[in-house]
Amino acid sequence: MAALSGYGVCLKESVLQLPRPVSIDYSKRMTARWKSPQAAIMPNIHLPMRSFEFKNRTSSEDIKSLRLITAIKTPYLPDGRFDLEAYDALVNMQIVDGAEGVIVGGTTGEGQLMSWDEHIMLIGHTVNCFGTSIKVIGNTGSNSTREAIHATEQGFAVGMHAALHINPYYGKTSIDGMVSHFDSVLPMGPTIIYNVPSRTGQDIPPRVIHAIAQSPNLAGVKECVGNDRVEQYTEKGIVVWSGNDDQCHDSRWNHGATGVVSVTSNLIPGLMRKLMFEGKNPTLNSKLLPLIDWLFQEPNPIGLNTALAQLGVVRPVFRLPYVPLPLAQRVEFVNLVKAIGREHFVGEKDVQVLDDDDFILIGRY
Repeated sequence: MAALSGYGVCLKESVLQLPRPVSIDYSKRMTARWKSPQAAIMPNIHLPMRSFEFKNRTSSEDIKSLRLITAIKTPYLPDGRFDLEAYDALVNMQIVDGAEGVIVGGTTGEGQLMSWDEHIMLIGHTVNCFGTSIKVIGNTGSNSTREAIHATEQGFAVGMHAALHINPYYGKTSIDGMVSHFDSVLPMGPTIIYNVPSRTGQDIPPRVIHAIAQSPNLAGVKECVGNDRVEQYTEKGIVVWSGNDDQCHDSRWNHGATGVVSVTSNLIPGLMRKLMFEGKNPTLNSKLLPLIDWLFQEPNPIGLNTALAQLGVVRPVFRLPYVPLPLAQRVEFVNLVKAIGREHFVGEKDVQVLDDDDFILIGRY
């Protein structure tokens, strides 16, 4: 009854607050100057952010110092939707074990299988949950400049600290076209340029990076071509992250790279941090190479998705066209975990081989 009584009071107040009818002198309408209705005036209300008003006010210098960035996996529920509980647990494991940044919706995170709504939602979710503990770098690149601009505006509006931008793929473009493409997105905020010709079909040559290097928003380059290219940039003061886990140790300690954007750190963030932070360690590097080779025997993220399912960290759900590694490779992974030590891997469950029937393949989501 009290609730109903309160409701009656609110209703009464609402009725009392209704505006009174206004009498209009139509004789003055032809001579009076038109004014905007009072209701349309919104003083002291912060309008939606423009692309240059990004929420976290991160500078490119803050991004340049990161040594371990994880290209984070996106887990799924059996109906193909994001498993945010598993995702949050995985990101938290990265933070606890020393990763400094995450790439959201990258190749490893299967951004190519997401709608833009899903993509921006996941970036915003990551910022809201973890943005004070780790740098959130949203993959908002596209082979369409228009889409790259729009997605990057949205990404910064929901608070991402930096953007990751690939060069236009499949259709490709000229060198001048690449420069113009990157010039269109760089003004929005800190940006990492991602060069992976094996996926795009086109290298980003050094003259493109040198042409855009004067932008204060260029944080650096994620480079997958190799350590000779890494050294070309680092000798000129351009920040580089290795995009190849198997080369990242030498890239960091012999060729001047700042660090790595890593797939393997999804599984063993603590050991990857040690590899990037504690000086040359060829023994540890050699110990991890068999795991890295296993992860990349098929196109990423097939190996990673399989491994995280076997560790019980994510459900064994795949969005097609990705499918799990076959049984023999799953058995091999169990042996790799035992050789390195289960305690170094994410999660707490015993590693399992899993049967073929344990995996769920989703084509419509």
